[in-house]
Amino acid sequence: LSYSTAAGMGNFSIITEFLLMEFSSLRELQILHAVLFLLIYLAAVLGNLLTCAAIITDPHLHCPMYFFLSNLSLVDIGNISVTLPKFIVNTLCGVQSLSILGCAAQMFFFFFFAATEYALLLAMSYDRFVAICQPLHYGIIMTPARCLRAAAGSWLSGLLYSAVHTGNMFRLPFSGSNVIHQFFCDITHVLKVLTSDVFNTEFVLLIASLCCLSGCFAFLIATYARIFSRVLKIPSVEGRYKAISTCSPQLIILILFLASGMIAVLKDSSDTSPIQNLLTAMAYTTLPPLLNPLIYSLRNQKVKAAMGKMIRRMFFLKKHSSLKT
Repeated sequence: LSYSTAAGMGNFSIITEFLLMEFSSLRELQILHAVLFLLIYLAAVLGNLLTCAAIITDPHLHCPMYFFLSNLSLVDIGNISVTLPKFIVNTLCGVQSLSILGCAAQMFFFFFFAATEYALLLAMSYDRFVAICQPLHYGIIMTPARCLRAAAGSWLSGLLYSAVHTGNMFRLPFSGSNVIHQFFCDITHVLKVLTSDVFNTEFVLLIASLCCLSGCFAFLIATYARIFSRVLKIPSVEGRYKAISTCSPQLIILILFLASGMIAVLKDSSDTSPIQNLLTAMAYTTLPPLLNPLIYSLRNQKVKAAMGKMIRRMFFLKKHSSLKT
């Protein structure tokens, strides 16, 4: 099947739709893939929703660290919702095409949530730096107004970043192959079919983004180096463990996010099998949103306690209302 329309002479064509990769021609395996991704999607959304609800309903968690965590959970819900629902619907309906508008939407929200998450991780690392290295000034520095501005700035920076890249990449028609070796509109493939003018502009934007991200990464390395040097100076073992336990979830999430980002940038899906493409895509589209709530709920006693109280309260109210009726 061809989703390109002829425009001019030779093999030149203007892309009107992208053709996504099919992981299997067997209907049974297609349904199995759809069910597997649906379970992953529901688990990720439920885990992040429970984290947000526990933070909102428990007054003990109304502090900067958990405020940023609730924002991170919202970002994870949006991040995993960019690709999986569309893939599940396409698989069940036997559809492989994706319109230019749909590709632009996926690209925009992919950039948006990725940039917002990176900015939130920066804010969370600074919060832990102040809490551990300057505990006496924590209440003065991390005020509710500053936390709100930091969160709003993270969302705004993600919005601006995605708008600039998506607006540039989709300002002119695409020409070339419309086959994407992935189950969603992959950025690396879209870069291959850009016109020379758009590609040159996008290359400059990517270099500028890389410089900015490198500066932020250097800030993260310096921040956590200061944190761990301060932790090592704490005399008691219990104090060191408590300090590490408050910043280790953010560090684990940061490593997971950066590792998945490197996989997304360095991978080459054109010469790999469908199963390898599937596993690679899962590494950077589904694992971070799925594992982030597990990292906090399993390692953070306060979040686990808040979730337990919230669930018990929900079941108690349900049981109480049933007894009344």
